[in-house]
Amino acid sequence: MPHRTTIVAALAVAAVTTTTTVLTLPTAAVAAPATTAPATTAKTPAGSGGTLTNLDHLDFLLDDVPLLSGVPGHTTYDQASDPTARAPWVYADRDADGTYRRVGGGTLDPATGHWGQGAFDADDISRAAVVYVRDWEQDRTPSSLDIARELLRSLTYLQTSTGPDAGNVVLWQQPDGTLDTTPTPPDSPNPSDSADSFWTARTIWALGEAYPAFRHTDPGFARFLQDRLHLALGALERGSLAQYGRYDTVNGSRVPAWLIADSTSATAEGVLGLSAYSAAVPSDHGVRTVLQHETEGIAGMQRGGPGTWPYGAVLPSATSQSTWNAWGGMAPAALARAGAVLHRSAWEQDAERATAQFGTQLLTSGGPDNGWTPTPFDRTQIAYGADSLVESFTATADATGNDGQAALAGIAASWFFGANPAGVPVYDRATGACVDGIAADGTVNRGCGAESAIHTALTMLALDAHPAIRAAATAIDGRSAVQGITTVEAESGVLGGGATVVQHATAWTGSANWSGSASVQAPAGGTVTIALPAGHGPVVLAPVVSQQAGAAGRTTWTTSAPGRPTRLGTTQNGGAGEQGSAPTSTFLHPLRLATVVPAGVSSVTARVTSGALDLDAVLVQPVVAHLGLSGAKPVDLVVDSTGSARSGTIVGGRGRTASVFDADGRLVRSVHLRADSVPLAPGGFTVVG
Repeated sequence: MPHRTTIVAALAVAAVTTTTTVLTLPTAAVAAPATTAPATTAKTPAGSGGTLTNLDHLDFLLDDVPLLSGVPGHTTYDQASDPTARAPWVYADRDADGTYRRVGGGTLDPATGHWGQGAFDADDISRAAVVYVRDWEQDRTPSSLDIARELLRSLTYLQTSTGPDAGNVVLWQQPDGTLDTTPTPPDSPNPSDSADSFWTARTIWALGEAYPAFRHTDPGFARFLQDRLHLALGALERGSLAQYGRYDTVNGSRVPAWLIADSTSATAEGVLGLSAYSAAVPSDHGVRTVLQHETEGIAGMQRGGPGTWPYGAVLPSATSQSTWNAWGGMAPAALARAGAVLHRSAWEQDAERATAQFGTQLLTSGGPDNGWTPTPFDRTQIAYGADSLVESFTATADATGNDGQAALAGIAASWFFGANPAGVPVYDRATGACVDGIAADGTVNRGCGAESAIHTALTMLALDAHPAIRAAATAIDGRSAVQGITTVEAESGVLGGGATVVQHATAWTGSANWSGSASVQAPAGGTVTIALPAGHGPVVLAPVVSQQAGAAGRTTWTTSAPGRPTRLGTTQNGGAGEQGSAPTSTFLHPLRLATVVPAGVSSVTARVTSGALDLDAVLVQPVVAHLGLSGAKPVDLVVDSTGSARSGTIVGGRGRTASVFDADGRLVRSVHLRADSVPLAPGGFTVVG
């Protein structure tokens, strides 16, 4: 999982599990299984009571965890009288016979029974606790409250309670209860409880959501959770929050210096817990202040807008202006929920922009890709990313009352039911099992570890809480059209005037990825002629240029439309701005050309007029983007990508109903289509059902 390394290292690779990519089983998967269970062991018939949520597989992952006594700084609630708790194994590999094997992270040492990392971790324990708390609050399932309690006891044992690191959290634990503060490979921070971390943020998420659930059912335990929440916030105030109000410079951009682990992804998950707690305990002014400060940091990382990368998204890393990832993309949900709790309409509006503008670009371009860095580089898709998208849409709809985000939530959630690159359902309603990911080529990893099971369950809980969205999502089973942002590699072009292809030793620059691990470098007078996708409609182009701080020079972009030449505009070869705290002085930056390229134009030419150009790729964005979805109730999503279109065209539109939404997701009007032409609001989107 990317959250178990530093945020920058995580963005450098296509990794979505602790030490392996989503399509590679953990090294330890070849070792003896801890437990085996059949793939179909449902306690509840599929769809019983009209619900989707089935926690059987997550239940299967749970195991007893010894709470060792005498470990300095590590105690938990009722430890003396009840020295065991519960935690989920991090992985479950699926065998050919359909059974699952629970395994840990890293290599198993048969002599000790220890794994290179561990069997259990705070990340999954905390998020599993959120699942069971939410299930209790929605369905009042007694077992869910009991399981949540045991997970929270396990989680708070991992939290360091005394000493200079009090409030921080140890990440890994072995099957015998041993804490592994420095696993193989080591975490960042190392030791894992020595500073702010993703797992500290997720502990805050779990404690914040759990307190209201236990406040009346078990007041003593609730007070313990409250104390541990305050302990965690104390660690933040000694660490990242001590920088509140200070901004860093990253390649010329101003970024907040107080985000947890320099990450909006981590901070957003903490904010979800702080919002839930503050809604229940508005009199706790200290927590409300932390909530305000952390959410201000998230809002400070929103960038772009219609037609301009990253199209209104909240960037995840304070150290990079070139990356976005779907996993951990809860920032819009955090903005919406914090805005509702603290009555900050500006944050709700930020959430509207991130979902209605960037969210629609993501959906029409293929769905919750792991990483746009800045091109769609890692196109692996996992439940974590899909759930982050669903939860952001639903939270924004709940906070604002917007019908547009509710419609988008149903479209995003259909990923679980077949509207994904594999074209198959990836959630088994009868068992609660899911998959660990889908590769860009549609290959499915049939494992179902803790993170995947947790985020699948969170989506199903959200759908069960929103019956209309659930009905829309489950009526979709595939994709009939994906017409969004595509990438053309610079090295595929025809080069002239001394331009050359440079193969980079690694795709990772330190803060972004070279698309295709190559770029084209051209001196003044050099040219690159790049072919555009065949059959394209009107598009806007965003050349991805590696800009150097202090460098200068320009490149002119032209094309020959039928019957007339067209000048598209110019891009700066340098001008990255002050490096500041960025890892590199260079900045891979998509630079939008203002002039629309008409349909049918076959190529564009870049001519370096001064200085030197280092060109990675060109992003090709349709002026009107389109996602077609098939199923019992087909749906088409049509998007004004640049703020300049007023209509689009889809095959089979005549006779259907179009709901037109503005750039914030608010319903403008509904119309009965008399032709295949679909109306659009400026910068908005239309859903045709």
